[in-house]
Amino acid sequence: MTSTTPPDVRPDPPESSDERSLLALGYRQELHRSLGRYASFAAGFSFISVLTTVFQFFAFGYAFGGPVFFWTWPAVLIGQLLVAACFAELAARYPISGAIYQWSSRLSNPTFGWFAGWIMVIGQIVVVAAAALALQMVMPAIWSGFQLVGGDPAPTSATGAANAAVLGVILLALTTLVNVLDNRVLSVINRVGVTAEIIGAVLIIVLLLTHSERSPGITFHAAEGSTGLFGALLVGSFTAAYVMIGFDSAGEMSEETRHPRRTAPRTILAALGAAGLLGGLIVLAGLLAAPSLTDGHLAVDGLSYVLTSSLGDGMGRVLLADVVVAIAVATLAIQTAACRMLFSMSRDGRLPFARQLSKVNPRTGMPNAPAVVVGVLAAALLLLNFASPEAFLAIGTTCIVMLYLAYAMVTGPLLVSRMRGSFTSDGTNGTDETGRPLFSLGSWGVPVNALALLYGLVMTVNLAWPRAEVYDPAGGHWYFQWFTVLFLLVTVGIGVLYRLVRAQRGRAAAESAQALPEPAP
Repeated sequence: MTSTTPPDVRPDPPESSDERSLLALGYRQELHRSLGRYASFAAGFSFISVLTTVFQFFAFGYAFGGPVFFWTWPAVLIGQLLVAACFAELAARYPISGAIYQWSSRLSNPTFGWFAGWIMVIGQIVVVAAAALALQMVMPAIWSGFQLVGGDPAPTSATGAANAAVLGVILLALTTLVNVLDNRVLSVINRVGVTAEIIGAVLIIVLLLTHSERSPGITFHAAEGSTGLFGALLVGSFTAAYVMIGFDSAGEMSEETRHPRRTAPRTILAALGAAGLLGGLIVLAGLLAAPSLTDGHLAVDGLSYVLTSSLGDGMGRVLLADVVVAIAVATLAIQTAACRMLFSMSRDGRLPFARQLSKVNPRTGMPNAPAVVVGVLAAALLLLNFASPEAFLAIGTTCIVMLYLAYAMVTGPLLVSRMRGSFTSDGTNGTDETGRPLFSLGSWGVPVNALALLYGLVMTVNLAWPRAEVYDPAGGHWYFQWFTVLFLLVTVGIGVLYRLVRAQRGRAAAESAQALPEPAP
């Protein structure tokens, strides 16, 4: 009888080589190992979700940089490819869930690694909220009935911001449900969603290029009235920086991937490369096809305006519907990555309520508690949108900074390890599951790693810099101007407090044990 199980979701037999490899790293197989190469690629690509992020932040990038902001795209792509190359080496050597936490801990020490994981998981939760907010950029443009709150759909307006929160909470309820069902269901949704997103992205590029109104030379023009080109480009780079994060998710899903030492490094690079290429072409095509660069629509309505204006309401709305699918799948994938990070840290007993958060449903192979925690916390962040429209940008920028900093907490220790000669690119025996050499940068390791760390630190400072004209354009909300810095300080502060309390309890328990009387002979 022929099996009807799709090739990407057929589980390995018991005691497979992948399970033995995981056991050698200190963990037994609990998550269901059912993801193939395309599903692994989909995990990284759907987190990046080029349609979600480009449509969400195109207007912002254009408002500050004008057409020239396009050139921030290849600059950020090159920087992130350097980081991804380092991560590919680590994914081959340590194919474990909770990638950032695991990699940083093994390269530095458990305390530093814990903070890398803590910052990463909080950042991922913020990214989930930011991705869910992207629905507001698309759904009201498809049908005005999706504007459930007020009349102005612009995310920078009070009613637009509130409606974004409502739509986002509805989406989070659905993604949380999927994240507790079964990883085979999750894999199918990811693969179908990514395929639809890639097809939609290619169609958008081709159709917009056939409706070009101007030549590519327009990309050398700055925003009208711009006085500081360099500063405008630094802010304009937020769009590309927001898009090209999350490629490490292919490594995050390593314990559910077949032959992860070979598969994950290649899918990390493939996901970022594909998203970077498609995203850059979408930005360029949008600039060329926009009916006007000066009527103000691009800086407010972004690419949704270009699609419906250039391609007509019918085709434009069909393509926007595909963007809605991409947003939903992206939110799902990001939530899944955050769940795996919570699971990995809790499995090591390094988070509050670790026992509950590390429990895996044996039937579905899914850690249910982390999915609920991530969904609830992300929904709580969305409520900030009711306070002020500036929360939309504050949430989006904060999540980028958190992830960039967590990435640097991996590339930094990795560089130190290389310089000391204690890092090698081989794993247990220098080969992957197929007997071929593990992915390695070889002699390029030190220069690539150094540039990756430098790029990450510079971009972290750039993104977190409290620019009033960016974070508090209306004035009077100092807490939004400093939101990213304050959020990061609070995150680190809570982490320090938790570890101090935990250490104190550990000392008290040890002292209590020592005070117990010796048992009678």
